[in-house]
Amino acid sequence: MSYLPKSPWLVHYDASSCNGCDIEVLACLTPLYDVERFGVLNIGNPKHADIFVVTGSVNEQNKSVIQNIYNQMAEPKVVVAIGACATSGGIFRECYNVQGGVDKVIPVDVYVPGCAARPEAIIDGVVQALGVLEEKYKKMGKVAK
Repeated sequence: MSYLPKSPWLVHYDASSCNGCDIEVLACLTPLYDVERFGVLNIGNPKHADIFVVTGSVNEQNKSVIQNIYNQMAEPKVVVAIGACATSGGIFRECYNVQGGVDKVIPVDVYVPGCAARPEAIIDGVVQALGVLEEKYKKMGKVAK
């Protein structure tokens, strides 16, 4: 089986944030940045996604949702934590219900810092995720088209 290394499909989930990073993720889809010109598609079904993009911090209510989305994705898969909240809990890390960053519940492959993360940094994180995805495919013995 083969795959397309330059056309990742990603699913985005807002764990619990101020929505600053979510706005920047959506900015990547606008004509100014136009990430779709690289073949990147933001889809709603995790069963078709290669990359899981998470913004916001992890709490008790969304922990199971994050794990559920992650478990629905086919192997190999890559997780990108976008923004300070997703990487460490951010400004919410001291709240009674916040457990921290996404890596507290699922393995994270790429961290994109910032509050809010800039669209250029998000696109760079997705490009890094493509490299990680390619390495995972090689380990599985699959080749690119």
